[in-house]
Formats: sequence, structure tokens, C-alpha cells
Amino acid sequence: MLVSQRRGEDTAVLEAKLDGVRSRLDEAGLGYEVRQVDRGRDVADDLIDAAEASDAELIVIGLRRRSPVGKLILGSNAQRILLDAPTPVLAVKSA
Repeated sequence: MLVSQRRGEDTAVLEAKLDGVRSRLDEAGLGYEVRQVDRGRDVADDLIDAAEASDAELIVIGLRRRSPVGKLILGSNAQRILLDAPTPVLAVKSA
């Protein structure tokens, strides 16, 4: 698992979210690894590198709605991960 902090998000908020995710994974008996990376590198590259380094069997990414112009200007990390990942990718959208 790779965790990156969103712009403007407080570290305490991120840690609380991370604790919640860890609890849910522990309860489900799933193995996982959490890596926090420094901003500046490309998110898609970081995730793909982490998947390769850990021999991941599956990458799960969250999607959010973007306008066509937003995709064109900002690029799409999700699209790059889907196309370049060395393992299957499950893309989910928020409820």
C-alpha cells in the first residue's frame, strides 16, 4: 500500500485515516505494507515501483470524477497506473 498526503491535508488527519485502514485490514486478516513517500516524485511511478519491489499481486486505486479538460491538463495518474502496472489493477470509485 502506498499512501500520499493530499495538498493541504493535516498530518494528524492523514495518520487518523491510516490508522482506520490498518484496523480494517488487520480485522480482515489481510497482509499489507504501508509506505509514505515524499512529495515531488510522480505518484504513478512511486506506486508502480512499490508494486514491483514488493512483488504485489494486485494494486487497488481510488478514482475521483474529473472533467475531460481536467484530465487533459493535469494528466491522469490512474490511467498511467492502469496501463503501466506490472500486476492487475482494481480501480474503485468513492461511494
